[in-house]
This record gives sequence, C-alpha cells and structure tokens, in this order.
Amino acid sequence: MFVPGQRWISSAEPELGLGTVLRVEGRGVQILFAKAGVLRPYAIDSAPLLRAEFRAGQRVAGKGIAFLVERVEIRDELLIYRGEGRELEEGQLDDEQSVSQADDRLIGGRTDPVAQFELRLDGLRRRAAARRSPAWGLGAARIGLIPHQLRVAGIAAARRPPRVLLADEVGLGKTIEAGMIIARQLATGRASRVLLLLPDTLVYQWFVELLRRFNLSFAIYDEERCEALEQSGDDTNPFEDEQLVIADFSFLENSPKHAQQLLDAPWDLLVVDEAHHLAWSPETVSPRYAMVERLANKIPGVVLLTATPEQLGRSGHFARLRLLDPQRYHDLDGYLAESDTYQTLSKIADRLLDGEALNDDQRATLAEAFRGDETLTAQLAESTKPANARELLAALIDRHGTGRAMFRNRRAGIGGFPKRLPEWHLIDAGKLGEGTRQSLLGEFHADIQQPPALIEVDYSADPRVDALIELLDAHPQDKFLLICRSQAKVLALEETLRTKSGVGVARFHEGLGIVQRDRNAAYFAQPDGARLLLCSEIGSEGRNFQFAHRLVLWDLPLDPDLLEQRIGRLDRIGQKHDISIHIVAVADSAQHVLARWYDEGVDAFRMSPADGRELLRRFGEPLARLADEHSRGDDNRDQELDVLLAETRSSHEQMAQLISAGRDHLLELAASRDLHADELQQAFSREDNDPSRDAFVQRLLEAFGIHPEELGGKVLLLDPQYLSTDALPGFAEGPQSVTFDRDVALAREDLPLLRLDHPLVAGAMDLALSGEQGNAAFMVDDVLPARTALLQSVYVLECVADRKLDAERFLPTLPIVVTVDTRLSERADFTPSDAALRKAGDRNIEVARYRKFLGKLVPPMLERAEKIATERGQGSIDEALALATDMLDAELSRLHALKAVNPSVSDTEITAVTDERSALLAALPQSRLRLDAVRFVVSGDFLALR
Repeated sequence: MFVPGQRWISSAEPELGLGTVLRVEGRGVQILFAKAGVLRPYAIDSAPLLRAEFRAGQRVAGKGIAFLVERVEIRDELLIYRGEGRELEEGQLDDEQSVSQADDRLIGGRTDPVAQFELRLDGLRRRAAARRSPAWGLGAARIGLIPHQLRVAGIAAARRPPRVLLADEVGLGKTIEAGMIIARQLATGRASRVLLLLPDTLVYQWFVELLRRFNLSFAIYDEERCEALEQSGDDTNPFEDEQLVIADFSFLENSPKHAQQLLDAPWDLLVVDEAHHLAWSPETVSPRYAMVERLANKIPGVVLLTATPEQLGRSGHFARLRLLDPQRYHDLDGYLAESDTYQTLSKIADRLLDGEALNDDQRATLAEAFRGDETLTAQLAESTKPANARELLAALIDRHGTGRAMFRNRRAGIGGFPKRLPEWHLIDAGKLGEGTRQSLLGEFHADIQQPPALIEVDYSADPRVDALIELLDAHPQDKFLLICRSQAKVLALEETLRTKSGVGVARFHEGLGIVQRDRNAAYFAQPDGARLLLCSEIGSEGRNFQFAHRLVLWDLPLDPDLLEQRIGRLDRIGQKHDISIHIVAVADSAQHVLARWYDEGVDAFRMSPADGRELLRRFGEPLARLADEHSRGDDNRDQELDVLLAETRSSHEQMAQLISAGRDHLLELAASRDLHADELQQAFSREDNDPSRDAFVQRLLEAFGIHPEELGGKVLLLDPQYLSTDALPGFAEGPQSVTFDRDVALAREDLPLLRLDHPLVAGAMDLALSGEQGNAAFMVDDVLPARTALLQSVYVLECVADRKLDAERFLPTLPIVVTVDTRLSERADFTPSDAALRKAGDRNIEVARYRKFLGKLVPPMLERAEKIATERGQGSIDEALALATDMLDAELSRLHALKAVNPSVSDTEITAVTDERSALLAALPQSRLRLDAVRFVVSGDFLALR
C-alpha cells in the first residue's frame, strides 16, 4: 500500500535518499526525492522501492532534532517515531537518513554466506576504481590499442562538448575513433541522446560496428519505422522514442515531415560520416549541408568524418569547419590566407624537429608569429639548440589555427603497415565463348553501379573458378579472404566450389543474421576452420581479418574508397605478414581494364591513395565507357585506354605532390600537446592485464547461477542453465562464449570481451549491489583473541550530481570499511584470516539464536562506526575537491593561455569548463554516507559464552 506522505527508498538508486509519496493514481505512484531534486514515476506492481522503516535503537533526524527511537506507532498508515520525549512523523524526517536493511537483517539473524559479503565488498571496490578510469565505457570495446586512435578519442571525448573533424587518411580508423568518442560520452553521462546521419550505404556498417565493437545498440530509422510509431496512437515525435538513432540522408530528403521531426527532437551529440559530400560554397548550399548546419547550430556535440585531404579542397574543409565553429570560421578568403601561413610554419616546424638551422626568412616569419613574446624571439638566434627548438616548436603548435578542431593522421606518419604485393592471375580470353564474354560484361555493368544491380550469376563454367582453385591448392597452409560485390555472387561461388573442390568455405553476406555472420567469421578464424571466406561487399565494412594475409579480388568496385576498404580488412596496423592481393580476371575484359586503371593509374594495389575519390570524379565516366568498349573487342580503343591510364597516373602524381607539399605537419603534432593526449593509453596500460578482475567476474556470474567452463584458447562458455534471474542481459539465446583476452576478441568478433563496463558484467554488478545479497554476514575467526566480537560496517559515499558533470571520475560511489569492537574502539588493521574465510562455508551457524545479544551489541557499535566513517568520508570528499580543483584549474589555465595566441579556443569552451568546475565544487561537498553492508565477526569461544 502506497499512501501520500510515506517515505520509501529506491533499491535501484539508493543514493537518492528518502523519497516521499506524492500521489497514487491507478497502477502508478509518484515519489519525490527532494534532496536530489528528482521526481520518479513508478508502476506499483514492479517498483524497485523499499519502505523506509526505522526500528527501536536507531537514530532519526528531522525538524532540527535527532533522537534514538524508543517505539514506533502507526497513524493513518504513516509511521510515528517516539524517543527521548520527542516525536517525529515519517513525513517530517530529513531526506538524508542512514537507511539500510543490512543491520536489520543481521540483528534478525537473516544473514548470507561470508563469500557473498566478500564478493559484494570486492565489487564495490572494483566498481569505484573502474569508474574513475578515463577508459570507463571503453574497457569492453573490441578495439586494438592503437596510439593515434586512443589519442584522438581521448582528446575529443574530454572536450566540453566535442566539436571536431576527424580527417585521418583512409584505413586509420576514423569510425573507431568516433565510436570511442560516442561510447565515452554516453558512459560519463555527458551525452544521452546521439544521432548518426549517414549515407544510406553506410547505415548497416555503422550499426554493426557500434554493436559489435562498442556494445551500443542503435535504432535504424526509416519511413516504415516512423510510420509504425506514429500509428501507435502516441502523438509524440517518433525520434524521441529512442536515445541512440541512425538515420540516412536519403530517407530524410524524401520525407520533409520526418526531417523536421528529427530537427525538432533534442540531441546531445551529432555524428556525420562522409562529411565531404556536404556541398557548400559562398553562393550555394546543398540540402544535406543545410540540414546538418541546422542540427549543428542546436546540438552541443558534433563529430564530422572525412578522408579527403585538405589540399584537394580547402574550401570544402572550410565548409566543414564552419559547421563546428561558425564564429571562428566565417570568412572563406580569410581562412585560405591563414592556411597559407600554416603551410609555411609547418615547413619551419619540420626544420626544428630535425634540428636544422633556420634561414633569415624563416626567422623573420617566426619573429612575426611570436611578436610580443620576447623570450621566444630571443631563442630564434640559436634555434638549433635542442631546448630552444623544443620551446619554439611547442609555441608554434599552440598557435596552430585548426589544431583543436581537426585531427589528421597519415599512414606514413603512423607506420606499422605491411607491404602490398599484387599478384595477377590473368586468363586467356581466347578460351572463352561469346556467352561467357557477355556474362562477364553484364556482371561488370552491375558491379560499377552503387549499390550493385541484382543479376543472376552462374559460375559453373567460369574459368576464374579454376584459377581460384589452383591458387588455393598452391598455398595449402594459408587462409584466403575473397570479397565480391554481391550476395548473389557469394552464393553462386559457394555452390560451384562445393562441386569442384573440397576446400573448407565460410560465407559472409547481408542475407545472414548478425549472429550467423559472427559464427561464420569465427569458423574462418579458427586454425582448423574454413580456409576461404566468401564475402559480399559487406565483408569489407568494419571487419578485421588480419590473421589472414591473402586477399582475392574476384571483381572490383568503381569507387577507390570501396577498394581501399576491401584491402583494409587485411592491411591493418599489427598485420604480421605482407599482404598478397590476388587479382583474378580475364585478359582484356572490362574487369581487366578497371584493374589496370587501379594498378597503372592509381597504384592502389601497392599504396593507399589519398586522392582516389578525386581521381574517380575526374576519370570515372570515361573509364567505365572505355572498359565497356574494350571488352567488346574494339581494338581501336587500346590507344585511348593507354592515354587515360597515363593521364590518371599524371594526375595522381601531381595530387600526391600537392598533398605532400601542402601537408600541415603542425596539424599532426597538435594533438601531442593536449592535456588529455595520453590518458586513454595510460589507462588501458594499467587495466588491461588484471587476472584478479577476471576471477572476480567469474565469481560474480556464478553468484547468479552462471557456470563458466574453459573451452581452451582463452575462451569460456557461460552456461545459464541454473540462472537465478531473468533480469541479467545476454542469455536470451542460451549459453554464451566469451573471452577476457583482447587479442582473442579482436580475432573472434563473435566473442564478447568481458570487462567491468560490459553490459553483462555491469548488469550483474548492478543487480548484486542493489539487492540484499551479501549485505549481512556472520563469521567466526579462530585467530581472534578470546571473547572478541567485531562489527565490520561498509558504508558507501555517494555524490548525487547532474550526470553530465561526470563527478564519479573524482568521487565514485566509494566503499568505506570501519571495524569496531564491543568497547567501541576502532580496529583499523583488522582483516579476516585466510583460514576463517576458507572455513566459513563449512560452518553452519544458526545466527537467529543470537538475536538478543546482536540486538544489544550492534546498535551502539554501528553508531560509533558511522561517526568514524563520517570523518573518513570527509577526508575522501576533501581529496576529491582538491583533485577536481587542481585538474580543472590546470585545464582552465591551459585554455586561457591558448586563447591568447590561438583563435580556435572559444569563449564557449572556457565557459563550459568554468561552469563545470563551479558545479562540481558545489556538488562534491554534498556527498553523503549510506550503510551498505555489515559483518559480525567473533572469536571461536564467543558463541559458547552466549
């Protein structure tokens, strides 16, 4: 029964303190947690609420008085507390009371096994430590710990809010960087509603990438979904039905109504991929650009992704930067002039890095750049001195214009990539009949469309199949990845290979469900699994197959970026072998012409071209026409093809020189000067090798009836046969294979990587710590002196603050353990003996028999423990305040210093940090204690005395 005025606590959010029933209507009840400023509606039949009832011997406070309860009465369904000649109705109680069921359970003899108490205490400590880490929210992400990606994500995720352009070269992991930013923003509470706007061809890639790598489940919105939500009878905006949303531009362009609804919905973070397609000029603005601009003007956080080098379209880069900061980037001509100076300064930076002397012009340029700073100007005369060079270089980086808004990493600068070794497998065209020639031409026409056209294919008589089988037979110990344009091709190839070869084959295409794709990829990854994985184009999207080093290009896309994605499945940082790229084609066919263009014009089989999209724009149309005419046997086209290949090569070389000459090295160096540059790298280094954590996670899951079984190869099978609750996520389909090893998780994308922030583990932790399990225990320790009784009280110190402040990085929900004896003296050095912990499970103690003496001893011991915990908690609050003050003061000092020399530092960013500092310094002192668990420990003779 809920009655207005009653006091209740939330078992799911005990840090909110005492709540008051405001109203009861039908099947719902509203509870006001006044101290936290939170109003919560609950369904009566499933509300995670416990009545706040105090018993005789406990202390209550309210209306400026406090006393020990002597008796409790009930009047009109409300509790009345009396003691020491005073009276308090429950509605008059302060919102901050030491509300716990743990001491009641102990005194009543309702205790849990000692192992459960130990598990609870270990969980509290581990969760507090994990929540402080800069890697919280990323620990369970299936990502390689690649320094440049961690640096970009660490810097961007720390911005208030992040408004950045990710412009790494193709293959360096912009999607992973963006995923880390999203995951970190969500985990810290800085964002709760995220919108991804994508070209329709990338929707599925992003959906899988975020789900499989980051455990983030986004909802894909299209016309059908929106209409279904609107037909449900609810008049709310359909885009407010989900927190994490993916939408494609085409859908929104075809539905102005839903585009307006998307604009009207509230968002915290916007992510746009392929931002180079957002066309803008001072004279015209494309509809897509206009939509993103309207969103960017109202959404705090914005992340744009593009791989287009700045030198191939500086006005395009300006258009993207003005989306991030329209006040800073408002004049195109001014931006172009400013960019020219950065290229000059970048060359000077290279000389300083190499320890080379500066010429007179360069010294004059720096003198102008450092005008007003006498210290820096004085160092110019002796710039070759290492100390002076470092100071001058640091000053240059700080003054860099776009270094805070844009991140640009290059493959050459990152290093660690394998060589690409193209191997041609050309088939004599003279052996082909006219029917086969026409089939190949039709296949080519379908392939160069985006998306590829649907056609029926039959490879039973295709000579390329025989060449493929010969290739597989020539390398019997190697695994091969074959990527082609469509699902139909995968199925046709599999059918033909089944009849012609005994090689083990796995499939990967969009017609399979996510789980089946993962299983097939895992079969390919196993040493004794499939030797050949047949993939449609979806296989080149976001998957890591770097345990293989042979790629078969059965066909070729017209888009160089798609080809780069294919090769990038194997050509990755950490690949231990050179990549063999096998091009299987019929000589003089349309496919052969396209392959020659990639080889002789773009050099894409040996290098990663930064200008592929621009070359396609210039030569794509004549290339497709010549390939078609050449395959029809028009000998007159040979010379025209040679000219096209030569022109492509010349343009490619010119653009490569342009990119190299205009390379802004300062931009690449800027990230290294950020305060947050190495936070993630250091955090993962501390946390990724913790075997005790892995053992804890297994014990935690076993507490819910999940049995872990070693399968070998660092893989465990979690069997939920005896699962004790339906509230634990992850077991809807039965047993789940998992791993604690990052390398195994990277190779086996069907295996979740278990860390404390994985949804399964975090869910188990929340269930364990929000319930009663393990919060009261009784144990005997024979090592204690005779006639000894101790009370171990576990308090948690909680800061209730706006989630966007991320206060837990300074003061997470912190366990404070206090041990007192019957003389009310603290035993700070007490820990149970190992022997007592081992024997605890075998001792069957009827604790209920000792309720009388527990009721007498526990209340005063608990009152003393609370006083000690309060003092210790204040020390933790003071430490958190000092840490927050030092960290945010350092950040503000850095921002103010940068703003003095760099216009990219905005007043908005400084104000955000200032406001955050003020709010944190106000919230942290309001942290309060809550009793979470108690354990009564006695010597071996103590029970006999009772």
